Amino acid sequence: MSQSDWIEPFRAARVSAVHLEMRDHYAVGNESGPFDTWRETGEADVDPDSDMWRPWTSVVRDLVARGVVMRRARIVSEPVTEYIRYEHAGTSVNLAVGEQVRWLPRSRASDIALPGNDFWLFDGSMVVFNHFTGDGEWSSHGTETRTEQAVIKLCQEAFEVVWQRAIPHQDYDIR
Repeated sequence: MSQSDWIEPFRAARVSAVHLEMRDHYAVGNESGPFDTWRETGEADVDPDSDMWRPWTSVVRDLVARGVVMRRARIVSEPVTEYIRYEHAGTSVNLAVGEQVRWLPRSRASDIALPGNDFWLFDGSMVVFNHFTGDGEWSSHGTETRTEQAVIKLCQEAFEVVWQRAIPHQDYDIR
C-alpha cells in the first residue's frame, strides 16, 4: 500500500479518527533508527516539525484544524517493554499536534471484547486494521479495510471501553 493510499482515510475523515494499539513492541522500518538512538542516548525526537515526525504531524494538524477529533489508546503490559518506554517518551509530539492519548494497563482489559488487530476507526463507519508479524514488522497483509456493521460495532465498543478505563498520557507513569 502506498503512502497516499494509507493517508486517504485520514483525509476523508470528517468527525473522528480513533486508534487502538495493543502490541508491546513494534519494529516498523522507519522507527528503527530513532528507536536505536533513544536506546543509546535516552533521548527521543520530540520535535513535531522534524523530518521523522512531519509526515504524521502534518496529517494530524490538518484533521484537527478541520475539527476532526483524534484519539489514540494503547493497551500495554506492565512492567512496560523497552519499546513502550520509547513510545511514551515521544508521545508529547502526538499531544502537541492535537491527538489525545491514553494508556490502559493490560491487566485492566481482561474483560473487554477486543478485535484481533490494532485498528483505526474513521467516523464510526470504516475500520482499517493494521497487520503485523510476530516480530512487530508490517505483515505482507499490510492493512485491511472493513465496513460491515458488526466489525464497526466491535471496534467502536472496544475503543470506547478502553478509552473510559485508560489513563490520560500526562497521568500515566511508566515506572
